[in-house]
Amino acid sequence: MKSYQVFFPLLLFTLILSCNTTEKPTPKPEENATESASYYTGEPLKVAVIGLTNTHVHWILGREKWGDIEIVGIVEPNQDLAEQYSKQHGYAMDLVYDSMEALYEKVKPQAVTAFNDIYGHLEVVEFFAPKGVHIMVEKPLAVSWEHAQKMGELAKEHNVQLLTNYETSWYGSNKKAFDLVNRESKIGPIQRMVFHHGHPGPIEIGCNPEFLEWLTDPVLNGAGALTDFGCYGANLATWFLSGQVPERVTAITRNYKPEKYPKVDDDATIVLDYPDKQIIIQASWNWSHNRKDMEVYGTTGYVFCKNGNDIEVLEDEKAGFYALKAEPLEMGIHDPFAYLNQVVNHNLKVKPYAVHSLENNLLVMQILEASKHSAEIGETVIWDDFFKP
Repeated sequence: MKSYQVFFPLLLFTLILSCNTTEKPTPKPEENATESASYYTGEPLKVAVIGLTNTHVHWILGREKWGDIEIVGIVEPNQDLAEQYSKQHGYAMDLVYDSMEALYEKVKPQAVTAFNDIYGHLEVVEFFAPKGVHIMVEKPLAVSWEHAQKMGELAKEHNVQLLTNYETSWYGSNKKAFDLVNRESKIGPIQRMVFHHGHPGPIEIGCNPEFLEWLTDPVLNGAGALTDFGCYGANLATWFLSGQVPERVTAITRNYKPEKYPKVDDDATIVLDYPDKQIIIQASWNWSHNRKDMEVYGTTGYVFCKNGNDIEVLEDEKAGFYALKAEPLEMGIHDPFAYLNQVVNHNLKVKPYAVHSLENNLLVMQILEASKHSAEIGETVIWDDFFKP
């Protein structure tokens, strides 16, 4: 497989613009690639897109010409929104159905990708898992631990893949950091990880009304910034720590902008305490800029992932730090839909506690559930007491 340097800059640009879709078209991958976009020569994965209200959907709508997937249907009851995106991305409106039932009567996808509100993820799994259709949902997995358990049970019962997509899963920097820390032992055992995820706020960056309607609703999204951005650090930490469970969870949520976000938190700090390490997750709609960065501290040094490409490493304080530029992920596993195709069509094994895996994301949902409870009661949550068998 080949790797192209284009993917992270393109992805970042696409997702930043995706909250203001009426004026700024999403760039096509093939317009920026250094080689032909047609890297894939096999049969494309037949995919249906469920929902258009999560604006991360521009990721899949704007990249189909890679040849590894074929969108065979779209479910979106909001016809105005479907027509708007049809004009932007060029898909035919006869692909659009107003319900999952209507779609499945006409087409039989191999997999579906859920870009609806987070509360609706359970409904997608309930409908498609019994039909043997594989599922990828946009982060986080579910709106609550209760929903997540039901989804996991359905996926296992019907032997289908249930994957969760995060933008950060496709950062070359995170993969390189994982290797430096866990495979090359460049900084010694992990003692602390610090995550900064978020942006100035969904209203501030121009998210459309259809997205804001559920993103700022505590029922449909589960919380505010805590859910929206707290999941990233929980996901990455679970990957780095191979599924280790914290002993204690402490969370503080704030609402600094109640006039804009009256129903949900717009800032969350989550502290996960383990026997020999601590994880700090800072998730916010109050950052001065868009950011998704990570700091990993070991006993002898650190690895900082500044963005999807740039890394700073300190192995020895006397020698000082050095900078690295991460390689992009291999073609074929370079983005969520290429990866989904490899899993479904080519039997690529999903590793336990990998960022996309069900095991990882069930644990993410437990972390978020404990965090919400901690913030509500104003106390630290003891893991074993909160999640009694």
